[in-house]
Amino acid sequence: MSAHSHEIEEGLSFQPRFDAGGLVTCVATDVATGDVLMVAHMNEEALRKTVATGEAWYFSRSRNGLWRKGETSGQTQRVIEMRTDCDQDAIWIRVEQIGAACHTGRRSCFYRKVEGEGGGAKLVFVDAELLFDPDAVYKK
Repeated sequence: MSAHSHEIEEGLSFQPRFDAGGLVTCVATDVATGDVLMVAHMNEEALRKTVATGEAWYFSRSRNGLWRKGETSGQTQRVIEMRTDCDQDAIWIRVEQIGAACHTGRRSCFYRKVEGEGGGAKLVFVDAELLFDPDAVYKK
């Protein structure tokens, strides 16, 4: 193990490793239930703002811009704890979710289960109740 990797894996200096696009993957879970709510990305600014404000900030690859979770929908995430993985290329935030985490209006982005079927796979809805109408909230 090199001195650099030892510092990354065992040291106490936060040194997030962003990918070639300047992003780090972030998994958000519900602090009360442990349920996975969403997976998103943070750039350096989103990560800095999340640490500074205690609110979840992300970088949208599709919109190519920074966004604060809930700025449009009101469905906010208050960060209770932030962790990084062993090589500091992924972030895990435990959040207090207000309302739905998913832009589809559901509590979690993981509302479909994959089931095997005849050598292939199909999706089945689970925990798919809408908490808000995305068309009304996002004015599509």
